[in-house]
Amino acid sequence: MNIGLTGGIATGKSTIASLLVKKGAMLVDADTIARDVMLPGHSVLAAVAEFFGQGILHEDGTLDRKKLGSIVFDDREALKVLNNISHPAIRKEIRKQMMDLETAYPERLVVVDIPLLYESGLQSMFEEVWVVYAPRNVQKERLMMRDLLSAGQAEARLQSQMDIEDKKSLADRVIDNSHSLEVTEQQLNECWLQMRLP
Repeated sequence: MNIGLTGGIATGKSTIASLLVKKGAMLVDADTIARDVMLPGHSVLAAVAEFFGQGILHEDGTLDRKKLGSIVFDDREALKVLNNISHPAIRKEIRKQMMDLETAYPERLVVVDIPLLYESGLQSMFEEVWVVYAPRNVQKERLMMRDLLSAGQAEARLQSQMDIEDKKSLADRVIDNSHSLEVTEQQLNECWLQMRLP
């Protein structure tokens, strides 16, 4: 059994992922995979450097994330190129890790944590998609506190993602993480029981 776990920025997706792992789920983390393909020696980083120029690399060959970010942040076409280079390799590795875990642990739930699951059109890869939800005003407050952002900066980050209400409407299950941790854990326990997980 597998699920895709997603949500919006500052909805508490990492908290839910770690709670599921504590309950016995196996985790595949798309963010970790996305970082791994940008390590020196990986063909994806080589292709990115070839397209955007060696200036996006530090002297030691590692990616200068700020430099690359400054190029793609305001340029949709450049971002599209970056995604076209990196996403196929990321998807391939997600599938591989999922299949490896499902083979090795057939009785365990495999959770794949993907922040931009719907934006990337990956919902068909999973038996269920769970959305970690918090209303937009809660997201904004948390984001401002967590990353020390102004209201305008937080709003800009929220605008760059699909609206949380849209994700909520598409989900197979919704975990409302806008209340206390106890309330969140109670919802998780109910989902766990409904899915008859050991």
